[in-house]
Amino acid sequence: MNSAPNVPVNDSPAARRPLVLVPACNKMLGDHPYHVAGKKYADAVRLAGCLPLVIPNADEVEMQALLAIADGVFLTGSASNVHPSHFDEDVLDLSLPLDPARDAWTLPLIRHALAVGLPLFTVCRGTQETNVALGGSLHQAVHDVAGKADHRAADDQPVAVQYGPAHEVFVEPGGVLERVVGLARFDVNSVHGQAVNRLGEGLRVEARAPDGVVEAFSAADAKGFNLCVQWHPEWQAASNDVSMRMLTAFGEACRQWKEGRRGPHP
Repeated sequence: MNSAPNVPVNDSPAARRPLVLVPACNKMLGDHPYHVAGKKYADAVRLAGCLPLVIPNADEVEMQALLAIADGVFLTGSASNVHPSHFDEDVLDLSLPLDPARDAWTLPLIRHALAVGLPLFTVCRGTQETNVALGGSLHQAVHDVAGKADHRAADDQPVAVQYGPAHEVFVEPGGVLERVVGLARFDVNSVHGQAVNRLGEGLRVEARAPDGVVEAFSAADAKGFNLCVQWHPEWQAASNDVSMRMLTAFGEACRQWKEGRRGPHP
């Protein structure tokens, strides 16, 4: 009888892919607490050529152990907001969900990742977390700020409409985003009620919305690749050229990290 060859686990194709940490959110399902992460984010990590590892809350010791095996970090969007106590404000709207358990370990995770140069890619809430982690603040209701547009999606529309193109972003020249996508402007979706107010220390604006809202930034002096975007590039990413260029750049940085090559990429 023929049998399949015994391939060592450490030599399998999956084992050769870079390992990317995907921090989970915390959510009650019925009477039970769960750690959850959207499938679309795990799929985006796979499109980047990497292996997603969804991680629940981690203390300092666990976080250091995870950083020792990680080749990158992907911070997801979420229905929840960063707790405003992290930028010295009270909660503006008590009806909106918060996730202090996620805040408790993702904020230091971001600082650790940037300090060592571990590739970092962030989406929506993850981008807001990164700004707050580096001392920035948020507009808790950007639609109520004079001169700013309503960046939320309509609740009564199907998800395909909610995540459809909403407005252009204008790319700042000479930055990471311009090098990655090779475009001066392109359309993005928009499903966020909060946005960057005061930019965190060492952050560089990479793109803005027509109303001036910061749509992307990077930590300019970080040792490794990092890109933080306010829109949702993971939505139908495989058919979106701009999304794939960003995910490919992130994946390549993770591969270089895994191979021991350090530095800001691309």
